[in-house]
Amino acid sequence: MSYSVAVVGATGNVGREMLNILAEREFPASEVHAIASRRSLGVEVSFGDRTLKCQDLEQFDFSKVDFCLMSAGSAVSKDWSPRIGKAGAIVIDNSSCWRYDPDVPLIVPEVNADAVAGYTKKNIIANPNCSTAQMVVALKPLHEAAGIKRVVVSTYQSVSGAGKDAMDELFEQTRAIFVNDPKEPKKFTKQIAFNVIPHIDVFMKDGSTKEEWKMVAETHKILDPKIELTATCVRVPVFVGHSESINIEFERPITPEEARDILREAPGLMVVDKHEDGGYVTPVECVGDYATFVSRIRTDTTVEHGLNLWCVSDNLRKGAALNTIQIAETIINRGLLNKAA
Repeated sequence: MSYSVAVVGATGNVGREMLNILAEREFPASEVHAIASRRSLGVEVSFGDRTLKCQDLEQFDFSKVDFCLMSAGSAVSKDWSPRIGKAGAIVIDNSSCWRYDPDVPLIVPEVNADAVAGYTKKNIIANPNCSTAQMVVALKPLHEAAGIKRVVVSTYQSVSGAGKDAMDELFEQTRAIFVNDPKEPKKFTKQIAFNVIPHIDVFMKDGSTKEEWKMVAETHKILDPKIELTATCVRVPVFVGHSESINIEFERPITPEEARDILREAPGLMVVDKHEDGGYVTPVECVGDYATFVSRIRTDTTVEHGLNLWCVSDNLRKGAALNTIQIAETIINRGLLNKAA
């Protein structure tokens, strides 16, 4: 069987990555439509060895589509996802718009694939926040083995998570500093070049940022509501690839050796954990890869059953585009979509 796919937001970082991954994974698509706003009508984007011209979101007929991969932001998704779902397409949304709706499954296929069947309530499935996605892939097999009580995570998030304008700002600021012509920040609250900013998304009443709140709420929905989690989310001057330092307290004993063996067998993970110079993965090395990488697995001696680990992933892939396409593949593989082109 083959399926018709629309990518909404096809000119953005994640939309372009969705098209790349659809081609790389040879997704069984009879048709792929690049969709964007009217101002991008006719803009060309790559799909494998083909070039697609963007079509206008407001004029496109979604009744002929099986999957709509949505990466156009919360405002567009709030307006369009219900309409597209009612037209018959399954919407897999990359924004935060639907993540906390009880009638919309929030899915990471390696973690909670069974929940995908709940999409029929609204014909919408939500993709989690990029920082949450890679973390729960690493936590899931450890939770099954020893029961996670508490997680303390600090993130080191690349600028691509804030879009193309953010990547441009890092590039332009870096160049400007070298020629002694500093530029004022526009996308970020402070200079991002040669700096780190402990602030992602808006501040909330308790002093946390919404990005930090997202990691808590989404981990509870995807993995286990009983896990206590606290996060500090930091933007760093890296173009692509999110990193996380994760401290985990377990209910039962688990050694670093046991954890390595468990993680090596888990889907979606690669363990690179040599206790030597360079025996770990950095964000530069994960770019373009499907896997979530785990390194620096070691005992935390300050709690009864504790581990520390380092987790790195390409945020445009597993944190967004790849996860979206894996959700579509899960629906197909489980026979949950009857309509085929």
